Amino acid sequence: MNTYGKMLIVYFCYLLTALLAIGQIVRLQFFSDYRDQLDAIVYRTIDIPAYRGSILGYDGRVLASTVPFYEIRMDCQVPDDMLLNSSLDDLALALSRFFGDKSAAAYEQEILQARLQKKPGYRNLPIGNRLVSHDELQKIREFPVFDKGQYLGGLIAKEKEKRIYPYGRLAYRTIGYISEDERSGVGIEYAYNSYLKGYPGQQRVRRRSGDDKWVPLSSRPEVDPKDGLDVISTLDINIQEAAENALREQLSLDDTFEGATTVVMEVETGAVRAIVNMKRMKDGSYDETFNYAISQSTNPGSTFKLATLIALLEDGYVRLSDSVETGKNGWRYYGKTFTEASRSYGTITVQQAFEKSSNVAFAKLAVEKYGDKEKQYINRLYNMKLNEKLNIELIGEGRASIPFPGEPGWSGLSLPMIAMGYEMQLTPLHVLTFYNAIANNGKMVTPYFIESFMQHGRTIEEFSHTPLSGTLCSPSTLKAVHKALRGVVENGTAAGINDPRYSISGKTGTAQIAYDGAYVHDGYRKHQASFVGFFPSQAPKYSMIVILYSGPTRSNFYGASWAAPVFKKIADHIYITNPFWSQPLGAPEKT
Repeated sequence: MNTYGKMLIVYFCYLLTALLAIGQIVRLQFFSDYRDQLDAIVYRTIDIPAYRGSILGYDGRVLASTVPFYEIRMDCQVPDDMLLNSSLDDLALALSRFFGDKSAAAYEQEILQARLQKKPGYRNLPIGNRLVSHDELQKIREFPVFDKGQYLGGLIAKEKEKRIYPYGRLAYRTIGYISEDERSGVGIEYAYNSYLKGYPGQQRVRRRSGDDKWVPLSSRPEVDPKDGLDVISTLDINIQEAAENALREQLSLDDTFEGATTVVMEVETGAVRAIVNMKRMKDGSYDETFNYAISQSTNPGSTFKLATLIALLEDGYVRLSDSVETGKNGWRYYGKTFTEASRSYGTITVQQAFEKSSNVAFAKLAVEKYGDKEKQYINRLYNMKLNEKLNIELIGEGRASIPFPGEPGWSGLSLPMIAMGYEMQLTPLHVLTFYNAIANNGKMVTPYFIESFMQHGRTIEEFSHTPLSGTLCSPSTLKAVHKALRGVVENGTAAGINDPRYSISGKTGTAQIAYDGAYVHDGYRKHQASFVGFFPSQAPKYSMIVILYSGPTRSNFYGASWAAPVFKKIADHIYITNPFWSQPLGAPEKT
């Protein structure tokens, strides 16, 4: 091959190489994601967190809020040798005294080793064992070495948000919390997370050469964050504190309690003004770790006799003045002997049977009047919404269940047992809602926990709450059951809380709780003692339920002796501090 041919070959090789290079440039420029990959290395868009809204009491007091806290770190490479030689021991002493987690010598050694050995993270060394507040950060900025600032002293303060609860564990289960990934939680925090958390903004940033830190491309974000809404709850901190104190005081009197709850509700509206839930911990203390009020479904026991009384009155089967024979040794039916909790009553009126909470009377009346009309009785209960879900705002509402004749589990004993408050499942809030309806002229309202949403002090949305149903019963029945409920406190099982200064109406209840598949184990039983009612009787303002749950015990455990006194202490506090009574609470009159 001659020289010309060789040159031609070389020429075509260079041309082909050039064409390939141009093609690669065109591909990278117009058809490749290389540019996007490069941009992703140098640039990125980050979220700017929105400020999480607060949860407030109905009077505006803060129950939960987010405040900035700071994580303290140190760039150990920044301070020069002269500064460290003269002041490191003073810095170490100040840190030891402030955090109290390690000695001054340990701090000094940790900082020196990180600086000299250049261990991973030496330019971002964690300092202290906790986050610090803004005021604490100002103190730390005055420490030796750190007082030179970030670029001479190496102090790094990384801002973090922290949820704080000014009233500690008060109503904690209802105020609630939410997990970091927002997939689980309880209470208002979880149920209203989408309103509280707001919407994050967006900021375009680039990687700074040298220290690989990300810095904004502009002084303003591309999208501004939208702060979350403040949620105004129905809770009244004054009543909440009184309720918790009264319940804790009662729990301290006996070490057999497993838990307790109390709920205070405004009669006309259904606003929950206080809700306390106490569960016994392993160390014997009590804490808000389980929401008994909305989640614990059990047999309500004798408090359910009000529903049976309403059915009997409404169907015209009894009057309060009618007599019922309870016998001397109980009443036997379908292989079971029904007895009283304490003693036999003989022949008594229906009013007295309710006041004394006679098991025999209500079981017997249910069988006599509804023995061949079981469905009629259960339908009466259903018409009172006792088996329906309340659909409250909070997650975790327990089941309400009353069996229907013919369903699996229905037996010859179901009718008298249900009449006494057994063979069913109701939560404390279900029972209270029912009694609240009686206090509210027969109108049942849904319990609620949220009044409104606010943002920057301005109301965004207020909530209206509609009744669950029309009146539960006729005016004549309503008048009769008001008389019966007042009689329980005047003459019956709750006479111990009767007070001539203001009137209380309500019903005591004691129920056995099944555990490990049975009610009795070697003579030991679990009980729940309850009292539910309203006050003042003539023009009810508040309704309330108190329930205490016992562990296994052989002792007697009655609502009158355990739950009713708690009710009275809370009612006394409300009476003292609320203006709707014209006369202040003074010493009881002597009789």
